[in-house]
Amino acid sequence: MSITVRIPSPLRRLTGGSDIVDADGSSISGVVDNLESNYNGFKERLIDENGEMRYFVNLYLNGEDVRFLQGLDTETKDGDEISIVPAVAGGI
Repeated sequence: MSITVRIPSPLRRLTGGSDIVDADGSSISGVVDNLESNYNGFKERLIDENGEMRYFVNLYLNGEDVRFLQGLDTETKDGDEISIVPAVAGGI
């Protein structure tokens, strides 16, 4: 199984500068674990000490926010694309 993962600029130092990497996993959490095994330190940037997604990180599976699906338990399949998007704060 191959899932395409789009890496934002702040995390590219973990992937050797790559903006797109391939990962395996049957769920979002499995993909995150696979990323951690290939790129040490990756998981702690996405998942907090309670095993939840960090509030300032958004994960999209094929354009859908996984928080509105099944979160980290959202199933993935071959050919899916995950985008990691840091939350942007601001005001007027």
